[in-house]
Amino acid sequence: MLKLIYTENGFDLELLTQGVEEWLTNRVVLAVRSGTELLVQPSTAAFLLPSDLTHLDELVKASQTQVGEILAVNVCDRQWVEVVLQGTWLTSEPDGDEGLFVSKLSDRAELFLYQLWQEAGDREEVIDC
Repeated sequence: MLKLIYTENGFDLELLTQGVEEWLTNRVVLAVRSGTELLVQPSTAAFLLPSDLTHLDELVKASQTQVGEILAVNVCDRQWVEVVLQGTWLTSEPDGDEGLFVSKLSDRAELFLYQLWQEAGDREEVIDC
């Protein structure tokens, strides 16, 4: 499972081994027990990666094997590609931009995306759409 964490300072991506349903259940239980408002809804997340990353073609191939258009990789221009994910958005501030986004892809696609994310982060070249 991939988890994108959106904060006022940007966003981060984590690769988790826990299943989406289990993770969501734990989050909802935590919110209920702590009395925290929590909005959970289907959503889309998108961000840009440099188009010259090593093994980007492997992510494109992995995106073509995903069922239901959960992952799309779109060419923006010569320098950037847009990664679009379908998943679930969670936030305690319904009118805000901060929250968590989770998505389940194939293990291979998740690993490629996470590695590309790290490579781009090392170069400080990731843009939230």
